[in-house]
Amino acid sequence: MEIRQFNYFMTVAKLGSFTKASQHLHVSQPALSKTIKAFESELNVELLDRSDRQVKLTDSGEIVYNHGLKIFDTLNSLTSNLNDNSSLKSGNIKIGLPSLIGIMFFPSMIKGFSSAYPHLTTELIEEGTHKVIRLVDEGEIDCGIVMLPVDETKFDVYQLTKDKLMLYLQKSHPLAQRSEVALTDIKHEPTILFTEDFTMHDRIIQECDKFGFKPNIAYQSAQWDFIKDMVENNLGVTFFPESLKRKIDYDKITAVPITEPYIYWEVGLIVKKDRYRSHATRALIDYILENGI
Repeated sequence: MEIRQFNYFMTVAKLGSFTKASQHLHVSQPALSKTIKAFESELNVELLDRSDRQVKLTDSGEIVYNHGLKIFDTLNSLTSNLNDNSSLKSGNIKIGLPSLIGIMFFPSMIKGFSSAYPHLTTELIEEGTHKVIRLVDEGEIDCGIVMLPVDETKFDVYQLTKDKLMLYLQKSHPLAQRSEVALTDIKHEPTILFTEDFTMHDRIIQECDKFGFKPNIAYQSAQWDFIKDMVENNLGVTFFPESLKRKIDYDKITAVPITEPYIYWEVGLIVKKDRYRSHATRALIDYILENGI
């Protein structure tokens, strides 16, 4: 069994296609197929179901793939250990975070961190909380800044900030004149939410469910500024953290406190438990915990 065989198999499994895998690996498709066939013969099992247009894992393939994740995680950790420079003169950190957290906190945070560690580079992966959690879990990125809660049996969690969600609506909306609103006040209002990949989407639905109704979802988007523009044009109401008020145009949008119930928006830094952390990643964690976001 060769690492090359394992790598070829893992790439096909991740991409679901021999064509895409051959392009990614820069090898011919016949050579790729031949290598994986040899790998299957060596293991005496069929790893990939090739009957459909998209290649899928067999039951045996699932087992080998899951072991492969652990093997390559160990190899990546070995490489990181060997290449680490304890003086932090070089290094790269991959951080995942949702767009809303990015626009609220990331620019000022990364400016301070870059000043403190000018030789480190930071790669930002902007996705919804659910995908960021999965990427951290699979070792694709070093850490994530996400909306809590998350599974603390899998991740070390460092709470960074806690805020209240408010109702954001167009200034001419009848509810905009209220000093506060209850969640039930928006029962019949067209509501604009983040997509299902965002924890806030689930949170709003769960809170509405507690009060016996489902939100009237008019639109969904992964982009906070698109949601903001929709609200400005009176196409619906939405939920953003209170601290986002500094980013809105008060001539067009009003933010009204939600008091029944108070809905909290908690943000935390997550890192996979028991996984190697480079000096650069540890420096970022220490910096954020010391200085906040």
